[in-house]
Amino acid sequence: MTDEIVTSKPKAVVAMDVARAAGVSQKTVSRVINGDPHVSAQVRDRVHEAIKTLGYRPNRAARNLVLGRSRTIGVLSVGSTDYGPSSLMVAAEHAIRSAGYTMSVVNTLQGEPETITAALRDLMDQGVDGVVVNEPVGVFSLAPGGIGELPLLSLSGRYGVSSNEVVADADQAGGGRQATEHLLGLGHRTVHHVAGPQGWRSSGLRHDGWADALRTAGVEVPPARFGDWSARSGYEAGVHLAADPDVTAVFVANDQMAIGVLRAMTEAGRDVPGDVSVVGFDDVPEAAYLPRALTTIRQDLGHLATFGVGLLVDAIENPRQQDRREDVPVELVVRETTAAPQGHRRA
Repeated sequence: MTDEIVTSKPKAVVAMDVARAAGVSQKTVSRVINGDPHVSAQVRDRVHEAIKTLGYRPNRAARNLVLGRSRTIGVLSVGSTDYGPSSLMVAAEHAIRSAGYTMSVVNTLQGEPETITAALRDLMDQGVDGVVVNEPVGVFSLAPGGIGELPLLSLSGRYGVSSNEVVADADQAGGGRQATEHLLGLGHRTVHHVAGPQGWRSSGLRHDGWADALRTAGVEVPPARFGDWSARSGYEAGVHLAADPDVTAVFVANDQMAIGVLRAMTEAGRDVPGDVSVVGFDDVPEAAYLPRALTTIRQDLGHLATFGVGLLVDAIENPRQQDRREDVPVELVVRETTAAPQGHRRA
């Protein structure tokens, strides 16, 4: 005869067990778990101690049902692999998961307002608690307040489509001004600009900062050339700029395009910074290790996304506190691609 060993699965700890251990009702345990502010600190401490001692794990699905939340944050993006959008996406995902939320991403490979709006409605249909709008998004084909009170975080300026909107944005226009003022301060008569694609908020704001700085200084505002953020488009713009001997300073809207401009200048035999000074934007990791280390505008994208998600979570969990906006400063990093123009140096 063979002895049989019978094993039984340990009984799961339930809320009633926590209630007995803490000497409170099961309803009080539920109120503590759900963050009810009307529970005394003493009772709350007893309940949390019982939860820790017993190893109780609240049923998240049931808790979310009580709170009317999905614990999911939607992210609207076009799935760009460019440095700025991809860095924001990685940092936002980490911040969302660290805050105890899951993430649902809807990508759209087109920038038309109707396509963007359809992607936003897809997230709303999923019942997300809030939405992060990641660059590049230009506009929505929605009336102001079109998504009601659904909390929305924009990482690129205010859209006005939610009554509970949060904005966390780097000072894009200020960065454009800093880059331009730096070049003017070196003695360049004017500054040419290679802008990002039209329809992108960051591109438009950097362009505005450049133009404003030139107007304030009372100097000529030359026509801008537009790229698509790629090094190739920067190179193509750089070929035209290199052919003009009057061009001595160029502000480029991102570092990838600036790398293309540098290549075009080298091929044309124009020395950087001897003949032409170049400033980029972003401070990508490679910027400091180019043959001529790139002068650029640094924005802390990781901090921007993390800070913004924190504001969004606060908007979700404290909906009465509305209309939050924070502008994160940027920094000019001077390296080896800018100098006074030759005539100015001789003088």
